[in-house]
Amino acid sequence: MSTYEAAHRLGKQFHTLLVSGDWNGLRELLTDDATWTLPGDNAVSGTVNGPGAIADHAQKIASYGVNFELLHILVSRENVALSVHNTARRGDVVLDQYLSAVCRLRDCRIAAIETYLSDVPGMDAFFV
Repeated sequence: MSTYEAAHRLGKQFHTLLVSGDWNGLRELLTDDATWTLPGDNAVSGTVNGPGAIADHAQKIASYGVNFELLHILVSRENVALSVHNTARRGDVVLDQYLSAVCRLRDCRIAAIETYLSDVPGMDAFFV
């Protein structure tokens, strides 16, 4: 299997585990020193460190009822990015944003995730 195919498969697996709420499976995809950084100033922004903290963070985001629609999996020479459309509604507050989760890979696992958002103020208003 090529590096590109492996990265694509890892990206797909990451999304599948996120959507299904398989937090233990998600932990297994991550290196022991993995980090996840999200922009903004809200309940889910900032950087979390380690597989347990990342899985807990993903679970917290999912607990808001977010739909994680996978649009594309993009691969580079050594890494993978997920293009996602996130939507959710909480009362009158609506989340409707596009994001890229750029995953840096090491030894066939995710070592770092950096999330890029189309609407940081919208995220701040939703995740309070």
